[in-house]
Amino acid sequence: MENVKSELFKKNLFEKPRIYREQILTVDDLTEFKRQLLFEIKTLLKEHGGQPSKKWLKSRDVRKLLDISPGTLQSLRVKGTLPYTRIGGVIYHDSADIQKMLEPKKRQQNFH
Repeated sequence: MENVKSELFKKNLFEKPRIYREQILTVDDLTEFKRQLLFEIKTLLKEHGGQPSKKWLKSRDVRKLLDISPGTLQSLRVKGTLPYTRIGGVIYHDSADIQKMLEPKKRQQNFH
């Protein structure tokens, strides 16, 4: 029995799989796939407006997003600039509050 299994394994190992016409990809297939993938990515970006998809962010996520130190984030909380919610010792920030905080700081570019 062991010889039979060994022979079957060797035969399957070196035997090329059969490829059928329907399985072959063409350049047109790849182009269509690329078009569909880009469409789906653009749709996802529009849904989230290019913003974080999470509604609530932990402090480390906010620090990474804004590229600020823990002390700066603490200062924003203490001053009341950035509202937060504490649940069981973990601090969460609403992504909408972060956007509200940044909006007045936004500068318009004047292109000539």
